[in-house]
Amino acid sequence: MASRSTNPRGASRVRRRVLLGTAVLVVLVALAGLAAYLTRDSRQTSKTTEPHQSSIAASSAASPAESPSPSKRAHALPVPPNTHDPIAFGKAAAAALWSYDTRAYSQAELLTALHRWLTAEIKYADPASVDAVVPSPVLWKEMAANGQFATAKVTEGHFPDSFTRALQADPGTVTQAYVYAVTVSGKQSIAWKGSPAGGAENRVTTLAVQCRPSHPCALAGVMPSVAP
Repeated sequence: MASRSTNPRGASRVRRRVLLGTAVLVVLVALAGLAAYLTRDSRQTSKTTEPHQSSIAASSAASPAESPSPSKRAHALPVPPNTHDPIAFGKAAAAALWSYDTRAYSQAELLTALHRWLTAEIKYADPASVDAVVPSPVLWKEMAANGQFATAKVTEGHFPDSFTRALQADPGTVTQAYVYAVTVSGKQSIAWKGSPAGGAENRVTTLAVQCRPSHPCALAGVMPSVAP
């Protein structure tokens, strides 16, 4: 902890998380993990996301190497939609976070594209929470060797009950930062060379989405816990 307090970049990251947490705290009172989100080490968070993906990459390494089907188009980098609807934006952002294509672009290019989804208001943006859901450069290289890619299908998006109750109790709580909580459900399908069908699993996440009346929606961050 002492090393983080003397690191300007680390201190800046913590300040951003605190400001983001302040903006959404009143509408996410049901999230017991919010405090951990504001103080967690992003490297530890990355480790929690890698075992599942690395196990997929490892299993795909045993598959015979072959070229992807010509009918399987490489996925383009995600571009944020121009919308003022926080639920519509949240669904699009979740799909972007759950999708990748190691055949089409690098890990750094994907991170750059996802950072364009973040709000330009730096004090409310938490890029570290976005970085945490993207495979590390080392894991990405392993996945790329097997031509691994993922697609996402979003089935539903809504405001969490805690958010709705907070707005009903005090509609003015959101008018300072205009940050909304959006919970999105869907399915992620993963495939690789030699296994075009791949595997699929259900996914659900809660995002902090900023939608000021004068600007299109933007992503503020990915919450560490799902708000139902």
